[in-house]
Amino acid sequence: MLSSKLLTLVLVVRPGRVLLGMKKRGFGAGKWNGFGGKVQPGETIEDAARRELLEESGLTVDSLEKVGNIKFEFVGDPQLLDVHVFRADTYNGEPTESEEMRPQWFECDQIPFSQMWADDIMWFPLMLQKKKFLGYFKFQGHDVILSHKLEEVEEL
Repeated sequence: MLSSKLLTLVLVVRPGRVLLGMKKRGFGAGKWNGFGGKVQPGETIEDAARRELLEESGLTVDSLEKVGNIKFEFVGDPQLLDVHVFRADTYNGEPTESEEMRPQWFECDQIPFSQMWADDIMWFPLMLQKKKFLGYFKFQGHDVILSHKLEEVEEL
């Protein structure tokens, strides 16, 4: 039986651009990603998303829009990652490098998918169009997707 770990992911989007962070250490190091992490005990999912965004990028947001929920299974790991994906279209502050992430803006037609998690190229277009989605990805290691499901939904 797989247990589940609750995680958040925030994508900060401006017209034609998206803010990504180069993960400097830990899980996913060396990949560009959104900002997020573990939900702490007693914390709501949205509070965790806000906290992680601030810790990793120096940004605060007035509002977050939940756009997706993706579950990740890694072969040989008994823990399923339950990732709640948020989009922020406005923010406060300037993106600032942290111990964990180095933020950088990318034009939407120049997103570095080859240096990101292999699933991102599948659901990023939905997120950029403000469409809601549910996904499941089964990975072998950190680079090979063995199977997946992705569907657009009306509500999360």
